Formats: sequence, structure tokens, C-alpha cells
Amino acid sequence: MQKKMLLIGFVLIWAGSLQLHAQYKDSTYRKWFVGSTLLLFGNLDKVNNPEYVQLNVGYRITPKDVVSFRFKRSVYSWPIGIPFGPSFDAPGENYPGHARILAPTLGYQRFWWKGAYTSVYALNAFEKYMDGDKKKIGNGYSLYLDFYAGYQFKFFKNRFFFEPAIGCSYWPLRTNVPESFKSVEKKWPNYFIQPGLDFGFNF
Repeated sequence: MQKKMLLIGFVLIWAGSLQLHAQYKDSTYRKWFVGSTLLLFGNLDKVNNPEYVQLNVGYRITPKDVVSFRFKRSVYSWPIGIPFGPSFDAPGENYPGHARILAPTLGYQRFWWKGAYTSVYALNAFEKYMDGDKKKIGNGYSLYLDFYAGYQFKFFKNRFFFEPAIGCSYWPLRTNVPESFKSVEKKWPNYFIQPGLDFGFNF
């Protein structure tokens, strides 16, 4: 009986040590990160400068499951649904003014195999509409849902990462859009295919 108890105790200790070894095997694993996006280079555009700002803060619940908070701010003078092509930034397609967005965003990211992932983000966009004379003509709200599929590349012992992706932004809810803005938007869809170019620092 004593031998059986010693054997069971030894097996339990051994199994526990294996679990701890597996848990701490990757010494580069870090739970928190901060980052932004290379889309900030869009601020160099003189025709339709978005004055874009994005800050990402995230937490890894597990090595495969990540939750994050993003803060986004931007200005846009053209309907967001215009696809890349000849109509994008084309004269005559713009709003009679512009809109400013402040968008706190919640997201979830799932890693499926190595660096391959999918993610979903809910942007709560609080919008201020301005006319051509930069006078406020109203406030609105839009819910944007962003879906991405991409791959994460790690650098410098997992201190930094880069996440190129392809995504789709869809806005099922928009409120209090001025009629002058609606008339420009109505011929374009309420979704947009876009790249994801996030980067960050792990700690």
C-alpha cells in the first residue's frame, strides 16, 4: 500500500512539474501590449487628410485569446464606403463639409495556428458633422464592426510585432446623419474592404 501511495505521489509531482515547465517554457511570452497602425502614414495625404490617430492597448488572456481597447480619432470628407479606385478622393464625391470621429473600440483576437489569427472590433463612433464653413451642423453615432484575418510576425524575442491583415468594416447603425451628407452617401455601400497594418510592443 505504501509503495502504491509513493508511486501515485511521485506521478502527481512529476505531472505537476511538467505542467509548470510547459507553462513557463516560452520565456518571451508577455501578456500586455501597446501599439498603433502604419495607416497613420495616410496623414500625409493632402487631398483627404484623415488626421488619423490610433492607440491600441491589449491583454492576452491566454496565448491564443486576446482582448483589446483601441482609441481612434479621425476626420473624413468623403463617404467611407467608396472603394479604392477612380472614385476614391475624386472631385464631386466629397461631403459638403466633413465629419470628426472619436471612437473608443473593443476587440477580440483569436490565434488559430502559429501567427495566423482572426479578430473582430466594435467601434463606437461619436461623430460631429461640420459644414463647408466649418460650422457644426449636428452630432451623430455610428456602430462600426471590423473583421480581420491576418498573421502576426514577432521580432526581437517577441518584444515587437507586426500584423498585416485584410479586413472588412461594416456599419449597421448610423444615427443623425445630416441630409446633405446622406445624399452623397446613398450610392455607396455600408461596408469597406481595408488593410490592417497594426504594430506593437509587448511587455
